[in-house]
Amino acid sequence: MNGPLSSTTPAFETAEAAETYEHWFRAKVLASLNDDRPARPHDTVMAQLKKIVAAQPDDHAADSMEG
Repeated sequence: MNGPLSSTTPAFETAEAAETYEHWFRAKVLASLNDDRPARPHDTVMAQLKKIVAAQPDDHAADSMEG
């Protein structure tokens, strides 16, 4: 490819690799759209993540979850 790459556009070695990724990505998006489980509030998810991070040996990582 010529020119700078966008940070949001993955670079692939071959057209086949790009096509494989595109197929995988679209399948993930479709599965997510078809997921009928109830959504969880952002605050609930963040609280769960903070507990997981705090339980890790490096407690300094929990500081990055503040905010």
